[in-house]
Amino acid sequence: MKSVIWKALDEAARATMLTRPRIEADTELEAIVGDIIANVRTNGDSALLDYGRRFDRVPAAALWQASADRAPLDVDLEVALDRAIATVRAFHEAGKPHDYEVETAPGVRCRMRYLALNPVGLYVPAGSAPLPSTAVMLLVPARLAGCREIVLATPPNAHGRADDAVLYVAEKLRLDRVLVAGGAQAIAAMAYGTESVPTCAKLFGPGNRFVAEAKRQVALDVAGAAQDLPAGPSEVLVIADDSANPEWVAIDLLSQAEHGPDSQVLLVTDSERLAEAVEAEIERLLGSLSRAETTAKALQYASIVQVSSMTEAIEVSERYAPEHLIIQTHNADAVAERIRSAGSVFVGHHTPESLGDYISGTNHTLPTGGWARTTSGLAVVDFMRRMTLQSATPAGLKAVGRSGARIAAHEGLDAHRLAIELRLGGGS
Repeated sequence: MKSVIWKALDEAARATMLTRPRIEADTELEAIVGDIIANVRTNGDSALLDYGRRFDRVPAAALWQASADRAPLDVDLEVALDRAIATVRAFHEAGKPHDYEVETAPGVRCRMRYLALNPVGLYVPAGSAPLPSTAVMLLVPARLAGCREIVLATPPNAHGRADDAVLYVAEKLRLDRVLVAGGAQAIAAMAYGTESVPTCAKLFGPGNRFVAEAKRQVALDVAGAAQDLPAGPSEVLVIADDSANPEWVAIDLLSQAEHGPDSQVLLVTDSERLAEAVEAEIERLLGSLSRAETTAKALQYASIVQVSSMTEAIEVSERYAPEHLIIQTHNADAVAERIRSAGSVFVGHHTPESLGDYISGTNHTLPTGGWARTTSGLAVVDFMRRMTLQSATPAGLKAVGRSGARIAAHEGLDAHRLAIELRLGGGS
């Protein structure tokens, strides 16, 4: 990890240091993904199977697999997944939006109705490791929203099948089958439909740069599918002071770096002693990880940023707008209250980011790449659309109509004005 002093950097150096890594050139990535999408749109299921052989290096046993067609799981894993489903359901159910109605003037009633989207496409990554936790994070709010038609796509494993734990989650949440396909090709199939895949209204779920780019491209096409949020390679920023345990900080950084070679991790601290200790702990712990090679590649883009105060640390974090923000400081709650730009915040020494990934109840599908400045993590409302309704009695029209007509006249829209005035008995 490189170490820098924030105050010693000029504006250009600060911007460079906080830039996310790019494994492929943007133009190259755009072209590759565009070709994949075009092929799937033209050739459908056969293209999906071909890409499975080329990219996953294993043909899918079948494009679709029944969720009940799986090997038994370890009992402890089943219990853990059941607990995750319960905590995620409890948190997200509390935030489910409700229809409401307001009388805005005597005789004028306005309603807000929330409607579930159908069909929806869910992407569960499994390229470097299967992620049943993502199946929980996507399926639970989709079910709470009332989505009836759900396509869950996940890449094949070495045997050409879906991960058994992902299938377990699907079965528990009443999804009969999953699509065994991954990458940009799975996104294209869900966005445009194939012989066997229904055309989805909106796509959800994290993924690598190819998945994120495919979601972006189909969302820009009126014939494509909306996307949930910009969710690409994982990232974490840790704010820590001299109260933090360097081993805990190091493992929190490593836990994000192990996602993939394009992940990014940052430590921002006002303690030189902690910075040195964390760097030593990372070196000590790295060799013991099963994904040490992948993690080491991501650490090429890692930085330790030394600041002079917590105010400066918050400045760095707000500028970066991390997907995950961990706060391990004195008065961590007070620091958290000053944060405005982060996907999800983990407050205090005993709140590792891993807790949110799996079991706390919040959602781990979060905006990356700086989009946390304006975009929120996944919630039930993202699986719904709002629709307004209004009705006016003759008295209600009389109460507000003249004001509406006056605004229309100011805007020079005569038909708008007359649509009101003719009903009020005026106009010509």
